[in-house]
Amino acid sequence: MTDDTFGPEQEPGTKINTDVPQSARIWNYWLGGTDNYEIDRVAGDQYVSLYPGIVPLARAGRYFMDRAIRFLIHERGIRQFMDCGTGLPTVDNTHEMAQRAAPEAKVVYVDNDPLVLAHARALMTGTPEGRTAYIDCDLHDPVTILSRASEILDLSSPVALLLVNVMGHIVDPVEARRVASGLLDGLPSGSYLILDDCTDDNEAFNNAQRAYDDTGAIPFRLRSREFLSGYFEGLEVEAPGLVTANEWRPDVGVEPEMLPTLCGVGRKP
Repeated sequence: MTDDTFGPEQEPGTKINTDVPQSARIWNYWLGGTDNYEIDRVAGDQYVSLYPGIVPLARAGRYFMDRAIRFLIHERGIRQFMDCGTGLPTVDNTHEMAQRAAPEAKVVYVDNDPLVLAHARALMTGTPEGRTAYIDCDLHDPVTILSRASEILDLSSPVALLLVNVMGHIVDPVEARRVASGLLDGLPSGSYLILDDCTDDNEAFNNAQRAYDDTGAIPFRLRSREFLSGYFEGLEVEAPGLVTANEWRPDVGVEPEMLPTLCGVGRKP
């Protein structure tokens, strides 16, 4: 097993900001984690009061990730994963999902939040056969991400790129497209995009998100299904296509719930 952190060390003056809520900590709270602060729990509860569906939505995204990773490992032979916008460790992180299905899998996390970095060093350890690494890098910089990822992953072989509930943090839609295409352009043929994002077709959800953005936290943009579908342009989308998170290859006996999300898995030709 090799577990590494790549990127600049945290600057001495850099500290975890507890003056405003932070999305990674709030999602950790919604997923039942403990790596959050009072300000995050208050903001999370306020969000739930406006849109109670956010908690099942957060959990559905995590379950979708697990199913998508298992699918790519068992049915498409993928053994390399790059998870951008990692967030905080909870139950079943990407490397645990991947290495449970294929112990030799390599997983690279990408984030630049100081609290995420601290937990990445302490908790994100993988199997003896595989490799787990963390890249401290800004999502807006796909060139640097790919350069550092190449120190861990073999970028001449297919890689699964995970963009799960993160692209909304790139407020400028043109920039969001540039980042996603920049990451995919640096991966070889046969690589995959695993994407899950939130749609803007539920008014209660829209209202809750506007209220959250008004707290001074880093904003998140809910986007149209048409816009989110554009991330898969030029890719070969795996069945069942682009659907809500609970509808993507649900486990047997589970009744899919309609959620304001769009997710899918697409192969780079």
